[in-house]
Amino acid sequence: MKKLLMVLLVMVVAVVGVIGGRWLLYVTNTSDPLDEVGIELNSRMPEPLRKWGCAQLKTNFENRLPPYGCAAIGGTGWE
Repeated sequence: MKKLLMVLLVMVVAVVGVIGGRWLLYVTNTSDPLDEVGIELNSRMPEPLRKWGCAQLKTNFENRLPPYGCAAIGGTGWE
Protein backbone atom coordinates (compact mmCIF):
# COMPACT_ATOMS: atom_id res chain seq x y z
CA MET A 1 0.00 0.00 0.00
CA LYS A 2 2.83 2.36 0.89
CA LYS A 3 4.56 1.69 -2.43
CA LEU A 4 1.35 2.39 -4.36
CA LEU A 5 0.93 5.74 -2.62
CA MET A 6 4.52 6.66 -3.45
CA VAL A 7 4.01 5.78 -7.13
CA LEU A 8 0.81 7.85 -7.24
CA LEU A 9 2.53 10.78 -5.56
CA VAL A 10 5.40 10.67 -8.06
CA MET A 11 2.93 10.52 -10.95
CA VAL A 12 0.98 13.53 -9.66
CA VAL A 13 4.15 15.55 -9.15
CA ALA A 14 5.33 14.63 -12.66
CA VAL A 15 2.04 15.64 -14.28
CA VAL A 16 1.95 18.94 -12.38
CA GLY A 17 5.57 19.57 -13.31
CA VAL A 18 5.01 18.93 -17.01
CA ILE A 19 1.83 21.01 -17.22
CA GLY A 20 3.25 23.79 -15.07
CA GLY A 21 6.48 23.84 -17.05
CA ARG A 22 4.64 24.02 -20.36
CA TRP A 23 2.51 26.89 -19.05
CA LEU A 24 5.55 28.75 -17.72
CA LEU A 25 7.34 28.40 -21.07
CA TYR A 26 4.25 29.76 -22.82
CA VAL A 27 3.87 32.88 -20.70
CA THR A 28 7.56 33.75 -20.41
CA ASN A 29 9.30 32.45 -23.51
CA THR A 30 6.96 32.08 -26.45
CA SER A 31 7.22 33.50 -29.94
CA ASP A 32 3.48 33.29 -30.56
CA PRO A 33 0.87 34.38 -28.00
CA LEU A 34 -1.79 32.51 -29.97
CA ASP A 35 -0.37 29.05 -29.23
CA GLU A 36 -3.47 26.90 -28.64
CA VAL A 37 -2.01 24.69 -25.91
CA GLY A 38 -0.60 27.68 -24.03
CA ILE A 39 -3.86 29.58 -24.28
CA GLU A 40 -5.80 26.63 -22.91
CA LEU A 41 -3.38 26.08 -20.04
CA ASN A 42 -3.35 29.77 -19.13
CA SER A 43 -7.14 30.08 -19.25
CA ARG A 44 -7.49 27.17 -16.81
CA MET A 45 -4.96 28.42 -14.27
CA PRO A 46 -6.14 29.83 -10.94
CA GLU A 47 -6.95 33.54 -11.13
CA PRO A 48 -3.67 34.91 -9.65
CA LEU A 49 -1.52 32.72 -11.92
CA ARG A 50 -3.67 33.55 -14.96
CA LYS A 51 -3.38 37.28 -14.30
CA TRP A 52 0.40 36.98 -13.87
CA GLY A 53 0.64 34.99 -17.08
CA CYS A 54 -1.43 37.57 -18.94
CA ALA A 55 0.81 40.34 -17.61
CA GLN A 56 3.87 38.47 -18.89
CA LEU A 57 2.29 37.99 -22.30
CA LYS A 58 1.25 41.64 -22.43
CA THR A 59 4.82 42.84 -21.81
CA ASN A 60 6.03 40.72 -24.72
CA PHE A 61 3.12 41.19 -27.15
CA GLU A 62 1.43 44.46 -26.21
CA ASN A 63 0.84 45.47 -29.85
CA ARG A 64 -0.96 42.22 -30.77
CA LEU A 65 -4.45 40.99 -30.01
CA PRO A 66 -4.62 39.28 -26.62
CA PRO A 67 -5.23 35.53 -26.40
CA TYR A 68 -8.39 34.07 -24.90
CA GLY A 69 -8.40 34.60 -21.15
CA CYS A 70 -6.33 37.78 -21.31
CA ALA A 71 -8.72 39.96 -23.29
CA ALA A 72 -10.79 42.75 -21.78
CA ILE A 73 -14.50 42.95 -22.51
CA GLY A 74 -14.91 43.16 -26.25
CA GLY A 75 -11.86 41.03 -26.95
CA THR A 76 -9.71 43.68 -28.63
CA GLY A 77 -7.70 44.97 -25.67
CA TRP A 78 -5.64 43.47 -22.86
CA GLU A 79 -7.08 43.15 -19.36
